[in-house]
Amino acid sequence: MSHDAHSILTRVFGYNAFRGDQQAIIGHVASGGDALVLMPTGGGKSLCYQVPALMRPGTAIVVSPLIALMHDQVSALQEAGAAAEYLNSSLDLESLRATEQALRAGNLDLLYVAPERLMTPRFLDLLDHLRDTERLALFAIDEAHCVSHWGHDFRPEYLQLSILPERYPAIPRIALTATADRQTRDEIIQRLHLGTARCFISSFDRPNIHYTIVEKTDARRQLLNFIRNEVHSQFSRAAGIVYCLSRRKVEETAAWLQEHGIAALPYHAGLPTEIRAAHQGRFLREDGLVMVATIAFGMGIDKPDVRFVAHLDLPRSIEGYYQETGRAGRDGLPARAWMTWSAGDVVQQRWMIDSGESEADMDYETYRRLARNRLDALAGLAETTACRRQQLLAYFGEEAAASCGNCDNCADPPQTWDATEAARKALSCVYRTGQRYGAGHLIDVLRGELTDRVREKGHEGLSTFGIGRDLDEKHWRMVFRQLVAHDFVCVDHERYNALVLTETARPLLRGEAGLFVRLPPEKLHRSKRQRKNTLRERNIPGGVPTTLFERLRAWRTDTAQARNVPVYVIFHDTTLRDIAIVRPTTLAGLRQISGIGERKLEAYGKEILEIVAACG
Repeated sequence: MSHDAHSILTRVFGYNAFRGDQQAIIGHVASGGDALVLMPTGGGKSLCYQVPALMRPGTAIVVSPLIALMHDQVSALQEAGAAAEYLNSSLDLESLRATEQALRAGNLDLLYVAPERLMTPRFLDLLDHLRDTERLALFAIDEAHCVSHWGHDFRPEYLQLSILPERYPAIPRIALTATADRQTRDEIIQRLHLGTARCFISSFDRPNIHYTIVEKTDARRQLLNFIRNEVHSQFSRAAGIVYCLSRRKVEETAAWLQEHGIAALPYHAGLPTEIRAAHQGRFLREDGLVMVATIAFGMGIDKPDVRFVAHLDLPRSIEGYYQETGRAGRDGLPARAWMTWSAGDVVQQRWMIDSGESEADMDYETYRRLARNRLDALAGLAETTACRRQQLLAYFGEEAAASCGNCDNCADPPQTWDATEAARKALSCVYRTGQRYGAGHLIDVLRGELTDRVREKGHEGLSTFGIGRDLDEKHWRMVFRQLVAHDFVCVDHERYNALVLTETARPLLRGEAGLFVRLPPEKLHRSKRQRKNTLRERNIPGGVPTTLFERLRAWRTDTAQARNVPVYVIFHDTTLRDIAIVRPTTLAGLRQISGIGERKLEAYGKEILEIVAACG
């Protein structure tokens, strides 16, 4: 069976070897076993069900939540020579009937469907027919975290998929997701009845992604500088995604980037369907576009050459952050995950948690507690002075032995300041003033400023008046931001953003805990670090003849447009880079390049060799 799997891998998909757990997963599912697969984006999840689908007799049914994802994966399979189709609302009646007829006749290797269509009586009758004629190969449930209330993209229709093991108990199922913490993982197992399934958990590490998190000062200007200085200086025609919390901010940021020469498009759920579809289509089919979006954009965006993902606002959890940043560098080449944040972002997210309704099947207090814990874990990642990758992996229960060397804290260790004494003074001032005032008034009291309001409230007579004259306003504001971020104080939105002590503050006030904060790097020091990293990362691909590589990309763009498919359906950048390095002169030599199967060699081999020859 492993020989058959490897034959399919090389002949159809053009790869010479499996990665990680792929071979074990494929062998288990092809033999009829159920599986839950947790594998990071870009780790090769699709092959884990596509290869056994081609090994087993009959048609594999792939449950997928998004039309765009279905279309692109089916196009890629067809380019590779597999008999694949999809059923969704984008098809006209004639195409719908033709696909159903091909399914009933047993002429398909894989069929992609949305969960709501799978549950219709008409489609279930088709599945019954395939089962009764022994032509139902397997069920693949992609983006399985959609079944979890705690998943990043909960879809209620996924809950109905529990019918599959009841109605088709002999048919193997494989559920796949790119990220799930322990709670989400347990919910997937419970709701999909995968208690006896074998669980395959790959490393969550994405070593090619460089993580950077900076303190928010002027977010849009910081974003522009990041794109110009750290992205465009390293990657030509770099595609990217910028995430914002609100629809208004999405549109304003996209327009602002356009004004400053960045090819940017907005995407959010409030835009007309045709505009969203057009923008998504352009992003998938063109090089170098930046999509500014809410989290409505992303799941199922199977674009391997996204060179950066940026966040202008704090996500709700590390799970969300990991899933969104994981859309960068799916091709394994260097990529950037950049985020700007502030304590105000934490306050806003906490307010949304406290003022919203429970989104899960649990009481409100439990929901709020768990949601705040997840947010606190993300805030901890943002403010840590240690290796970010170590902390990110630790959240998913994975140990990293050493500092990664590929995050901002490792590349340029931040300076820290022992703010314990200042924090205690600040907390005492919050208490002495009655927990009724915001940071501005508290700083005036601490610095001994005799403002009209200080006199009006009589706070010049407090024991905390003037005890903080040794620090300027900028440093005090940093202290209060960190007190909020660490949940030593919370913001009372109903009392004009007054700061209130929390139970967490008690150990700090008693001298049983400390507070160390990171200091922002000096601008000169930071610019030197950026230039150093730029030079280092330019050399990572090593030996790529730019002229030939760009000629191959231009040919790929023309070919993709002619076939009306995304460019990566033709070839990934990694394949084009390998061609540019190796410069094969024969079809046999070209066949040795990873990602070129028999079908693609036959379709494009001669054209590629002509381009290589023309570039000398």
